[in-house]
Amino acid sequence: MKAKFQGIYGSEKGKPEVFFAPGRVNLIGEHTDYNGGYVFPCALSFGTYLIIRKNNEKVVRFATTNFSYKAEVPFGKLSEKQGSEWVNYPLGVIDQFSRNGFAIEGFDMLFSGDIPNGAGLSSSASIEMVTAVALDDLLGTKINRIELVKMGRAAENEFVGMNCGIMDQFAIGMGKTDAAIALNCRTLEYQHVKLQLGEYAIVIANTNKRRELADSKYNERVAECALALKQLRTVKEMTDLSDMVLAEFNQYSYLITDPVIRKRAKHVISENQRVVEAIDALSKNDLVTFGQLMNQSHVSLKEDYEVTGFELDTIVNEAWKIEGVLGARMTGAGFGGCSVNIVRHDKIDDFISKVGANYTEYTGLIAEFYVAAIGNGAGKL
Repeated sequence: MKAKFQGIYGSEKGKPEVFFAPGRVNLIGEHTDYNGGYVFPCALSFGTYLIIRKNNEKVVRFATTNFSYKAEVPFGKLSEKQGSEWVNYPLGVIDQFSRNGFAIEGFDMLFSGDIPNGAGLSSSASIEMVTAVALDDLLGTKINRIELVKMGRAAENEFVGMNCGIMDQFAIGMGKTDAAIALNCRTLEYQHVKLQLGEYAIVIANTNKRRELADSKYNERVAECALALKQLRTVKEMTDLSDMVLAEFNQYSYLITDPVIRKRAKHVISENQRVVEAIDALSKNDLVTFGQLMNQSHVSLKEDYEVTGFELDTIVNEAWKIEGVLGARMTGAGFGGCSVNIVRHDKIDDFISKVGANYTEYTGLIAEFYVAAIGNGAGKL
């Protein structure tokens, strides 16, 4: 990357700095984050690298090893979107620094990511957070890490136009080796929970089905949840759907007249409860219960939230058939992307070969598998 950086920008302007932000996988708690609920993600060991150097000009230049598109954006245009190009993610972060009153300087930037694009492992949030920690370091702004996380999310919400919750940026910004993060997405109270999986490992299966629907359907689900919340508020004071527990929902679900909207609310409220139970199970080293809750999560995402799709359902169904698999579920926004699986070490090869072969037979697609190492959050290398 350093050689490539010098090839693009030259080597005479001083030494560039290197930063890294991981991808993330969410173990349980899907579509709860923008409903003020609990999530349980962890940072991964692969992610996005950024080589960056001040250029002492009134321009920011962007390039990546992943796509051919490059951009050279003068200071006067840093708040303008560049179509639907990848550079909108770092531009959104630069825009957040400007809005928060920090003076931007000219930079030359080269990104390189080894997160599969469209896999649902948060390549966009990884780009945002690597940009945020790099700007914070090079501009000397000394912003609190959680504030940086919020700026990363605001970049995606306000600049890119995706109504995501805060989970992705939080997991990437605050991740810790060998731990997952139990996060309350409304209060941002969190704790690192040691992932003691013993004879088991986390295996991520990438369906290689691009998430074409995810963005539009995601915003649609946000709107559906808002409608459910409005109807439930007639009996209870609530900020988010996650303010209601499942027993209460069963009592008041009749208030939601549209059966589709009712199913959306049921998923969010039951999923929130599953996260709490899963964290409790893990703290007691009860991996069997943890796995069962993952399975229940997938069923709810399929039947009540309807964000799985043929490919994800196929890869999860095939995982459930394999001996040594404690739990399997889709992870991320859905409509393609990845599943996350808890697999016994001595069955991983068997899992990969059988699930891979059967998945290809049913879908015609070739899945990719990663035995996940849990990594640290974003920082300078």
